[in-house]
Amino acid sequence: MTSKEIRKQFLDFFKNKEHKIVPSAPVVPYDDPTLLFTNAGMNQFKDIFLGKGTRDYKRAADTQKCIRVSGKHNDLEEVGHDTYHHTFFEMLGNWSFGDYYKKEAITWAWELLTEVWRLPKERLWATVYKTDVDAFEIWNTQTDISPNHILKFDKKDNFWEMGETGPCGPCSEIHINIGDDYNNPKYVNADDPQCIEIWNLVFIQHNRDADGKLHDLPQKHIDTGMGFERICSVLQGKNSNYDTDIFQPLISKISELSKIDYDTEEHQVPMRVISDHVRTLTFAIADGAVPGNESRGYVLRRILRRAARYGRKLNLNEPFLYKLVDTVVNKAGGGMGEIFPEIRSNKTTIEKIVKAEEESFNITLDRGIELFETISEKVIAENKKVIPGEEVFKLYDTFGFPVDLTNIMAEEKGLQIDEAKFNELMNKQKKRARKSTKDKLASVNVSTDLIEDIKLSSSEPTDFIGYDQLEAEVKIIGSKKTENAELVLLDKTPFYVEAGGQIDDLGQFVIEGKEVNVLDVTKIKNQVIHVLEPVKDLEIYNGEEILAKVDKKRRWDIMRNHSATHFLHAALRKILGTHVHQAGSYVGPDRLRFDFAHFKKLSEEEISDIETLVNEKLLENIDLIHHRNIPFEEAKKMGALMFFGDKYGDKVNVVQFGDFSMEFCGGTHVKNSSQIGLFKIISESSIASGVRRIEAVTGIGIEKFIHEQELKIQNSEFRIEKILEEKKKMEKELAEYKLKEKLGGIDNIISNPTVSKNTKIYKGKVEAAGMDELKALGDELRNKMKSGVGVLITEMNGKVGIVCVVSDDLIKDKKLMAGKIVGALAKIVGGGGGGRPHLATAGGKDVSKIDEALNKVEEIIGGFI
Repeated sequence: MTSKEIRKQFLDFFKNKEHKIVPSAPVVPYDDPTLLFTNAGMNQFKDIFLGKGTRDYKRAADTQKCIRVSGKHNDLEEVGHDTYHHTFFEMLGNWSFGDYYKKEAITWAWELLTEVWRLPKERLWATVYKTDVDAFEIWNTQTDISPNHILKFDKKDNFWEMGETGPCGPCSEIHINIGDDYNNPKYVNADDPQCIEIWNLVFIQHNRDADGKLHDLPQKHIDTGMGFERICSVLQGKNSNYDTDIFQPLISKISELSKIDYDTEEHQVPMRVISDHVRTLTFAIADGAVPGNESRGYVLRRILRRAARYGRKLNLNEPFLYKLVDTVVNKAGGGMGEIFPEIRSNKTTIEKIVKAEEESFNITLDRGIELFETISEKVIAENKKVIPGEEVFKLYDTFGFPVDLTNIMAEEKGLQIDEAKFNELMNKQKKRARKSTKDKLASVNVSTDLIEDIKLSSSEPTDFIGYDQLEAEVKIIGSKKTENAELVLLDKTPFYVEAGGQIDDLGQFVIEGKEVNVLDVTKIKNQVIHVLEPVKDLEIYNGEEILAKVDKKRRWDIMRNHSATHFLHAALRKILGTHVHQAGSYVGPDRLRFDFAHFKKLSEEEISDIETLVNEKLLENIDLIHHRNIPFEEAKKMGALMFFGDKYGDKVNVVQFGDFSMEFCGGTHVKNSSQIGLFKIISESSIASGVRRIEAVTGIGIEKFIHEQELKIQNSEFRIEKILEEKKKMEKELAEYKLKEKLGGIDNIISNPTVSKNTKIYKGKVEAAGMDELKALGDELRNKMKSGVGVLITEMNGKVGIVCVVSDDLIKDKKLMAGKIVGALAKIVGGGGGGRPHLATAGGKDVSKIDEALNKVEEIIGGFI
């Protein structure tokens, strides 16, 4: 049977048992911030098991897309080295929510395996939890499995738990022994490739409390999971999952690209790893994840870089992974895009993202491998077995090598890495980079220790009333004088404390008729501390009622910009794709900044389309619907955008503007989109690989922006007569056209490098009107060559001009200096010159020596390495 037929038979079997066939949940669980990726079929039913949700059906079945690459469920290291572990896999499953229980789950599983799929009964084994008498008896009396093939195991193998607390229960696993010694129980649960688990039947019947005690659930549930790739391997008579029709089209494509056969262990492991990893990338990106430097984005980046490095073992030195996406979509498993249409509709985006990541990593991969070889050779020469953590960190920090990639390369040489030291250095780097915005203020260092001795009349959390009121009568519940300020705690406050990108409110307190400026606010232990400017002879005491006033104009400007970020976010996702998600923001009174995941620079047309869409929506006068303090599960069902890593309590706020934008957000917002006014993007840039930044203005910011543009115009050369302006414009265009023609010639030089001592050299003759133009050509060459040394020579008015450029990595790693290289070349043509390490120029008198100088470039550069 084909894999498509096997999947269909499973679903049809349970459909005939009155199960509702439900679609797979996304592999990126946006509705569950506790998970990086969906890693089991039960994830989408978690709310039912926790007693927080219901469905309009009692029985369900599906095939769930799963990724296991981190935490408890992490199969990354086994992938490719064995025949049955994967980072991405499908999990076939059936569920009962308070309906049928153990008898049906066991007998139906046996029926499907032995009557529908006709697996040999003598090769099947069933395991049960050691105290689960019911499951043992059902296997023994309700099926015709050999009684000797029913085994009892302890909690490690046969007891399932969602977490340290919560729903749990015993489970029964079904294993198949495909080896010759299939009647021997020693292979069961022994992690042996000839006896593998194919189905796990979980009986959710208990709830574990905080003390570790088990209590019976009012309703009992069934949760089963079958590894699709494994059952396909069994039913297709293969000894490896990678030999099935799920993977063979991918392996054939990799073989075609690399011109290497899938015939030896040396080649099989890289091909298996690559075929597995490209499936993970395809499905994760299709569901909205993108490679990046944080959380699930970094996991994807690690996976892509592992695959790229394994590609080097197959002589795949140029980007190739993106070429496999089409095979995943249209050929592997009979075309996965037919079962999961999201990968087909997003295929082009997936290819672009993967290719961009490959190109970015390729720049440093070869240099990183070269450095690793140097490091490992030194370790071996010193008769040591461990690569120092400092070197592992350098490979990570400088060349983007994930630690697990370095570990694989070390193991291939019989070495280990000092991961403990690496982790220590990583933690130090994180501490240096971490900026506290909650415990430190510019005006005064407010810490938990500093407020411990404040006498509070109430320890209740400060009630934030600033959604509806910008000034209010409030009561002081605690205060303390410091050298620089007065710290005040209130029973309630209209002042917003920085969170979610929105900065703090400023304003005044009116105390005993005096206005006192609030310099800053912060929150400690859910209580808001207001930092006041010191005022002479002002006494503050607990129980005193005062007036707290937020700076209204400033707050309104902030709210305009905050609401605008929501409209911008929605527009980005509609125009660029749903892979876009927020990666950071700043919302102040003067401007907004929005960082987002995207794989390439936005075009002028895209920027214009985004800006236009936002402004169109603002003009629709869309009212704010502010869902406050609603249950988290209710907010999820509403479809509000949420992101992994954000911490949500049992009650949350959701900000909604019609059907255009709906996000989890605790910030403050305008009441209607028209209050934002006009929205204008003023810049778009890159801040990290795979992360873009947009800066924009609204409201008063627009007025300021227009005023700045007017000043620029008034102070520019637009006062010159029109004819002179046109003349200069035409001259400039002509010069740019000529320069562009010459810059095009740089591509020929880039495509024909030479090599000296493992260093790429780009050289050639060019035409240049002067040294400035020659420098421009040098800059262009340096930008395009990425890593190497470039030398351009020209003849100008009977004299020689030379420019030399050196990439940053060679300046740092090989101490190459453009000034020294150009000086040596200049001597050949009877001249001299110099400059900075990355770019230097020289001149000479003897034009007849130009060819000689070009021929000696490699020799001269080699002499400096």
